[in-house]
Amino acid sequence: MKNPDITLYGIANCDTVKKARAWLATQGLEYHFHDFKKLGVPADRLALWVGQAGWEKLLNRQGTTWRKLDPATQATARDAASASALMQEHPSTIKRPVVEWRQGGALRVTVGFDAQQWNDCLQNGSNV
Repeated sequence: MKNPDITLYGIANCDTVKKARAWLATQGLEYHFHDFKKLGVPADRLALWVGQAGWEKLLNRQGTTWRKLDPATQATARDAASASALMQEHPSTIKRPVVEWRQGGALRVTVGFDAQQWNDCLQNGSNV
């Protein structure tokens, strides 16, 4: 994947997002950053991510925000629609970063930061 159009979604003070942004900068890759805290989560993008990555991968059940939710609220995330509603209401429950990699007409979505996976994608043009 040469010269992809990259949009990174996350929260600026998230350590994983910071690592991902530093990695992109080290690779000399330009990207657009969308901060959930300041700009919210675009519903159309969330639907795309759920469609490509799956709601189970996108919903961060290990994070502080999830652990702070009461069990009844956690239990509402039982399928794509209900999990999407929860993530829309509580953006910090989305595993970060979510990255959209555009090349030509193709769009790939990754969830989380994995330098090796991203490097393989850029070097080999393989699916992320």
